[in-house]
Amino acid sequence: MDDVPRARTGAGAGARTGAPPGAGESLADALGRAAGGDEAGFVAVYEAVAPAVLGVARAVLRDGAQAEEVTQEVFVEVWRTAGRYRADRGSVRTWVLTMAHRRAVDRVRSAQAATDRERRAARLEAAVPEFDEVTEAALEHEERTRVRRCLEALTPRQRQSLILAYYRGRTQREVSEELAVPLGTVKTRLRDGLLRLRDCLGVRGG
Repeated sequence: MDDVPRARTGAGAGARTGAPPGAGESLADALGRAAGGDEAGFVAVYEAVAPAVLGVARAVLRDGAQAEEVTQEVFVEVWRTAGRYRADRGSVRTWVLTMAHRRAVDRVRSAQAATDRERRAARLEAAVPEFDEVTEAALEHEERTRVRRCLEALTPRQRQSLILAYYRGRTQREVSEELAVPLGTVKTRLRDGLLRLRDCLGVRGG
């Protein structure tokens, strides 16, 4: 990101590639100059909109450091895509703040997805120890063929629920939603299926 001009204050601001923005210059004009590579135009947009961008990011993220990172990312995007701005679709301020909101929301979703994956893995590990025992026994004795055969011996509904939960990483609630059946029904299918699978493989409970 070294090619993105830094917003500067004082007498030297805007002196490298263009004249400082005039007092009557609109943000659209300044952005147009930035689209042509003029740093002074970019600085004018930055100084006019950056406080609002930071405010939007803070409101979404509730974290000052992350909000500052998002603000930096937004203005990198502004510098690189200034030529794509269309005045008939809204003001420069709206265009930039829309970027800020989108990036902040994306960051929240990414963090939430990672947290959900960790929680799902922890729940599965705690809730179904029988499956771990079955898996370890099958791998140790190279009996993957027997596992498949035993799965085929289950009822179609039990097999479908087990595959979704333990081979595709779904939570019990997600299995319930995907199959459009009550959560209690899913729990029953998983419990009964695990018991039958364990008996078929000859794995004894601890």
